[in-house]
Amino acid sequence: MNKLFLYGVVYLLSCSSQIGPFPIPQAQPKPNVEAIVSLASEYQTIHSFGASDCWSAKFIGKWADEAKKNQIADLLFSTDTLTNGQPKGIGLSLWRMNIGAGSYEQGEASNISDEWRREECFQNASGQYDWSKQAGSQWFLAAAQKRGVPYTLGFSISPPVHMTQNGKAFSPGGNSLNIKPDRLNDYASFMADVSEHFGFTYLSPINEPQWDWKAGNNGKASQEGTPAQNSDIIRLTKALSDRLSAKQSKTMVITGETAQLDYLYEKAESGRGSQLTQLFGAGVALSSLPNVAPVMSYHSYFTTCDDANLVTTRQKAFVTAGQIGKPTLWQSEFGILGDICGKYNGYPRNTGIDYGLYVAKVIHNDLTVSNVASWQWWLAINPYNYSDGLVYVNGPDGQFNDPNNARQSGLVVDSKQLWAFGNFSRFVRPSMKRIDIKLDTNVSPIEQAGSYMLSAYKDEAAKKIVIVSINMTETPITLPLSGISVKANQFISYTTDRDRNLTKATVASNTLQLSPKSVITFVGSYN
Repeated sequence: MNKLFLYGVVYLLSCSSQIGPFPIPQAQPKPNVEAIVSLASEYQTIHSFGASDCWSAKFIGKWADEAKKNQIADLLFSTDTLTNGQPKGIGLSLWRMNIGAGSYEQGEASNISDEWRREECFQNASGQYDWSKQAGSQWFLAAAQKRGVPYTLGFSISPPVHMTQNGKAFSPGGNSLNIKPDRLNDYASFMADVSEHFGFTYLSPINEPQWDWKAGNNGKASQEGTPAQNSDIIRLTKALSDRLSAKQSKTMVITGETAQLDYLYEKAESGRGSQLTQLFGAGVALSSLPNVAPVMSYHSYFTTCDDANLVTTRQKAFVTAGQIGKPTLWQSEFGILGDICGKYNGYPRNTGIDYGLYVAKVIHNDLTVSNVASWQWWLAINPYNYSDGLVYVNGPDGQFNDPNNARQSGLVVDSKQLWAFGNFSRFVRPSMKRIDIKLDTNVSPIEQAGSYMLSAYKDEAAKKIVIVSINMTETPITLPLSGISVKANQFISYTTDRDRNLTKATVASNTLQLSPKSVITFVGSYN
């Protein structure tokens, strides 16, 4: 989300033997270095790969041009293939729908400066529901379900404005939940009702509680949002558990959505840090409540520069989760924001392969170091001159300096962020197990992050093996592969690089050929 915070701390943490396995790369590998797969060495079960509808769905989902809307939906959700064998889309397995707070109905009086970042609310001040609200978001929710997306998640980033202390969808100041003292149970009932109406698989009631989400010096805020202390999260989660269980609902609450990964294990001001311990530690155990999932989610912003920080923060999150009983970790929001090591920047928009490779590197480390079961993106559809989108929409004239040009119609543009993400989401499917793949050399995971990376997954019932490779370098790399017998001695490969987007080929399974600056997924059946 649009934050103006800079992250500059590097944690020096030795590699734990509990973490891994880490594939071991070299930019120029020695002769006879090989990749070794171990089907028996299993790690986390993959749950999903997802993205959110914020905030563009409200307008784009109401475009009159159904063909263009379906083009976007296919890029995000489809698991079909084109006649040349290339996937039609990236096959997301989870879709996040924002549950708005009502700033859109307030218009300019909302004091949220950008109309695209205001959202409607399903409930009015009298407590009456209008299920025709958020029609654009509902269109994309239905499009996801039509294309077989198995999981949906409703997320709220502010209580409805008629329940907040200041009558706004952003904080009046302070560090606690922006809600009137007597309305917390009403807020829980509202979210439970919305979740029941849409049949959400999951509900996330709090978003980035460590940020203050208040107006700037001009009295304007950038979007809906509220801070929350850990005590607020516990009270709200318990209230949601009561209401969902009373409805015999199947919706499960997901807690966390920490603004930065390190808030999982480090203290933050005003009771908003060390969330693994304070939400899932001894004497709390939110996961024992009905309709509360044993999941802790975090956001990967501001912990990816430099490579040492990328790796060590995730090592510590994994270790801390294990120390308190291993609640499953999810990475639930990421995009390219701000300046990142002087290599990448949110502004201006960049959709090239370097940005796709960076995204793939973050996904890889969240999966293999934090051991997350789900990995989710922020803006699925982006009208801005910014790099935190998957699918972009320009105005009908091709311009993207003003998002209002695309409010009623526009041009659809893909990105390497989309397709590199698809190298994971399209092929690493729910219920697959991550398994061991490593090299027979000794290079640290920090060095690996700057060169090339491998991760592997299996579907035991179907006897399917999936290997995802990322080559950050300009050097082609050949790695003999051992430890597995692949049927017909062939993989189907899908390559994303400067010129290709999940381009299909048939390749030998005895070696992994990593072309320069590429993300390649190898898919095969094992004996």
